[in-house]
Amino acid sequence: MGYMSASQAAEKWGISQRRVQILCSEDRIEGAFKVGEVWAIPEDCPKPVDYRKKENKKK
Repeated sequence: MGYMSASQAAEKWGISQRRVQILCSEDRIEGAFKVGEVWAIPEDCPKPVDYRKKENKKK
């Protein structure tokens, strides 16, 4: 299994690097862990749902 950085995940998912870092720190990306100051994210991990958007709100 390979890993990608937060910047690679951001480019893949079309969101900012900072948003990926926040999702990692909130444990919203399964299997993500920190190596020093860099996040390691599984390459096959799907993009987490953004609950800030109206259509994705939890009911």
